[in-house]
Amino acid sequence: MRPSSPLALTLGDPAGIGPQLTAQAWRSLRHSGEGTFFWLGDPRLIEAAVPVTRIETPEEADAVFAVSLPVLPVFCEAAVIPGQPDPRNAAATISSIRLAVEYALAGRAGGVVTNPIAKHVLAAAGFPYPGHTEFLAALCDMPGDEIMMLVSPQLRVVPVTVHVSLRKALETLTTDRIVSVAESANAALKRDFGILTPRLAIAGLNPHAGEQGLMGEEEITIIRPAIEKLCARGIDCLGPFPPDTMFSDTARPTYDVAICMYHDQALIPLKTLDMAHGVNVTLGLPLIRTSPDHGTAFDIAGPVTETCSADVSSLLAAIRLADGMSAYREGKKS
Repeated sequence: MRPSSPLALTLGDPAGIGPQLTAQAWRSLRHSGEGTFFWLGDPRLIEAAVPVTRIETPEEADAVFAVSLPVLPVFCEAAVIPGQPDPRNAAATISSIRLAVEYALAGRAGGVVTNPIAKHVLAAAGFPYPGHTEFLAALCDMPGDEIMMLVSPQLRVVPVTVHVSLRKALETLTTDRIVSVAESANAALKRDFGILTPRLAIAGLNPHAGEQGLMGEEEITIIRPAIEKLCARGIDCLGPFPPDTMFSDTARPTYDVAICMYHDQALIPLKTLDMAHGVNVTLGLPLIRTSPDHGTAFDIAGPVTETCSADVSSLLAAIRLADGMSAYREGKKS
């Protein structure tokens, strides 16, 4: 059974491929019985290519989704030129995210799916957050509790440290942070993915996972104590594993999620395996949030037409995943 509330899909950067992907996603899903969504965006960007119904409330989306794209209007201030981002339209991008979160927190949207944003464009308009994830946490009044999970058909990964330099990541890596991130991942796999007894693989930090201290001591002083704490709390986790072997074809089936120590350690294997179907999921917040695992692609952005040059696979995967997670939370999927 599908969730009771539609998903809220945000505007993203209007000069990127978000509007094109939105139209293509609706075309792909409108008769599928899954992934019903409404778009918080500027209908003027899209209504020449697909039938649009301007709605005033999320509750109107279900009734029209099969025949038209439900749009809850968020208008851009400046004219949108595909491929040419304009900081004057940052307010619309931000308002779209804010409204989507408000609807999700109120239970009027089953989850939030975010189209890609350009962080430098928002920063030029005074946006004080590094990206979507941190802004979502602030909107939920839970700054610092946000955790990133990347999901593809072949692999799930969770980085313990995220949007900081590698030097900063090493400075801030602690046993308590590893434990907190792993506990959130374990809870999410049970609640949102239907995995009753998740298996966690904990990555090492250094070459060969430190080689018993010969190539670094973090595995001994930071990572192993975290694993011991997690096991004592009844969580099935093993490691630390050498990162150069734990993502192999034979290793991946032995666990449900890899807990990685820094951003690229997690994202490089996932994107190498399946860039097209990767989905960014935010854990640790009281709402479901997914996002395609790619950027705004200004270089290929164009007007919304009946065809789409951009690959919609990742957005479709994000919508379907959010739809499934919402169904699990509502007890409509097991």
